[in-house]
Amino acid sequence: MQLDWMLLGKALCLVAVIEGLVLAVAPQRMRKVAVMALQLDDRALRTLGLISMLIGAAFLLLLA
Repeated sequence: MQLDWMLLGKALCLVAVIEGLVLAVAPQRMRKVAVMALQLDDRALRTLGLISMLIGAAFLLLLA
């Protein structure tokens, strides 16, 4: 399997666009989410991260 560097670059750019869109559309909400994230312990943040990765991987499998 050969890595398609152009596709990887496009995917990373899309991540930046989506994150920028969220910040542009709802900056106050993002601040509130950041404050809530600061209040969570490491285990909860790791669990949320793992769940997010699993959901993303599942969507990738569905789209592939």
